[in-house]
Amino acid sequence: MAKKNPHLNPETFRDSLATVQEDGKRNWVYPKKVSGIFYKYRSYLSWVLLAILFAGPFIQMNGRPYMLFNIFERRFIIFGAAFWPQDTYLLIFLLLIFFVFIILFTVVFGRIFCGWFCPQTLFMEMVFRKIEYLIEGDANQQRQLNEGPWTGEKFVKKGIKLTIFAVISLLIGHLVMAYLVGVDQVKTIVSQPPSANMAGFIGLIAFSGIFMFVFSWFREQACLVVCPYGRLQGVLLDNNSINVMYDYVRGEPRSPIRKNQAILEPKGDCIECSLCVQVCPTGIDIRNGIQMECVNCTACIDACDEVMVKVDRPKGLIRYASENSIKQGFQKLITGRVKGYIVVLCILIAAFVTLIATRDDIKATITRFPGMTYQEREDGKVTNLYQITLINKTFESQKVELKSLVDGIEVELLGNQELILDAQSKFEGRFFLVRNQDEVKVNQEKVKLSVIYQGEELDKIETNFTAPIN
Repeated sequence: MAKKNPHLNPETFRDSLATVQEDGKRNWVYPKKVSGIFYKYRSYLSWVLLAILFAGPFIQMNGRPYMLFNIFERRFIIFGAAFWPQDTYLLIFLLLIFFVFIILFTVVFGRIFCGWFCPQTLFMEMVFRKIEYLIEGDANQQRQLNEGPWTGEKFVKKGIKLTIFAVISLLIGHLVMAYLVGVDQVKTIVSQPPSANMAGFIGLIAFSGIFMFVFSWFREQACLVVCPYGRLQGVLLDNNSINVMYDYVRGEPRSPIRKNQAILEPKGDCIECSLCVQVCPTGIDIRNGIQMECVNCTACIDACDEVMVKVDRPKGLIRYASENSIKQGFQKLITGRVKGYIVVLCILIAAFVTLIATRDDIKATITRFPGMTYQEREDGKVTNLYQITLINKTFESQKVELKSLVDGIEVELLGNQELILDAQSKFEGRFFLVRNQDEVKVNQEKVKLSVIYQGEELDKIETNFTAPIN
């Protein structure tokens, strides 16, 4: 007979956060240092991900960045492809694909992203926390140091730790700016005095300060309070979703091990050592079931497996599993819900690929010059003034021609300029449409203009031409 799931009882633990005391004060979390197979592989993966993250702004293709998220100029380069404000619909599709993928991934694998790939977890657990262990010691030593009086030793340790934290925060701040404005611009900001580029200097200091605040003080609260992803669990997860789970069927009833104790009734494998709670970076008890605060970091798995080996019991009391696999003994990954998300994701990807394949390299917009109707010349011609905006989405200089498709109407570029666009640039110019006065038949005439690029018609734009009738 399956044993009763303890988290089906009144769940009073859900009435409060593990990091908040009854009087509302912060309950500081001191996670015990963990070791084990999952922690080892998470460390290996974090080195790879951090290397990719820091190398990202320096990766270039033909002299241009591979990734750039310039929100200030509304210009993005994603995997070498450039996106301008006119490509907002493509970015929306890309974001939809990302969100649907995250939803699908969460429905199947729970919050594995948070524990293995999230930058907050990578930096907090694999960088800052390791430095803290190295300088201040394990959980009990950190607690004693923080609660103790200010001594020379405490001053030195705190000073060294905060100095290292500040340096790393500065590096992360510069990294974020490099993704936003490019490596070359960051080099310019750093090499010049603050007064020469005050906005860039303030940005660097602001980002660095935010990271210093988050990783030295705010910590797990970023996951518990700020991040919306954890709060979506209640909507996204179901009984087939894989999470870090406690096997209550095998573990209950809990009982500590005592020497020479007679076994009078069946006991579960959980020996009530509480190591799973001591190593948790968010301070929860995984044995209470799925909780919003759990980031699936696997620290409790490693701690429990180590204990199970010592007491000669099978590993996996805490493991990656679903509620149904624990309760019913089988796992079903591909459900109807998952199939639905897969179909939606495939449709979005197909639509995005189609839009990318049919996207124009040059975008042209033509409007009448505001506040003006027509001008009459002494040579018997009538002109209308227009504005043309061209955006070159390619990484090479391009030349564009503009021709009228209406007989008797000619295009006259202002100042006899040529429509030459620099790489990744926006061009704004003016031109006249010119017609002989004696050829005017109607007061307002529809005119079609052809935008020619590389000898082929790129676009056909319709506008109005106004003139007086004699």
